[in-house]
Amino acid sequence: MESTDAFWSLPTGTGTVSEDPPEYGASTRVFDLEERTAKFGEAVIRFLKAVPSSSLTNRLIDQLVGAATSIGANYCEADDSVSKRDFKHRIGTCRKEARESQHFLRMIATAMPEKKLEARKLWREAHELNLIFSAIFRNTKT
Repeated sequence: MESTDAFWSLPTGTGTVSEDPPEYGASTRVFDLEERTAKFGEAVIRFLKAVPSSSLTNRLIDQLVGAATSIGANYCEADDSVSKRDFKHRIGTCRKEARESQHFLRMIATAMPEKKLEARKLWREAHELNLIFSAIFRNTKT
């Protein structure tokens, strides 16, 4: 049986959500962050529709849908920011929401082991988004 650490590791050469042809109808990566974050939010919504509602999962579902869809909303706000400081703040929020998405995807995978493979793919995309927004945040001068 696979350990928890091995489950969440990121082996090279694995697909991410944005590369998944059945989800998006294309085999190329999405480099437009507004589109990529929107597609991530949509993929999480589709994933959560298949998670049965229970006292255990309801809170996790609410938290995950909020965090995952907030990434794109905050990126749109960052794109329309009025100052460098506002931009950096919004990008920081994107970064935090991506990390929160990772956390709740892991919790859903724990609560619903049969959803582990789907959660892993979404977790990887949330991880990549976190890395992207972290790099933008670090390189933004205020």
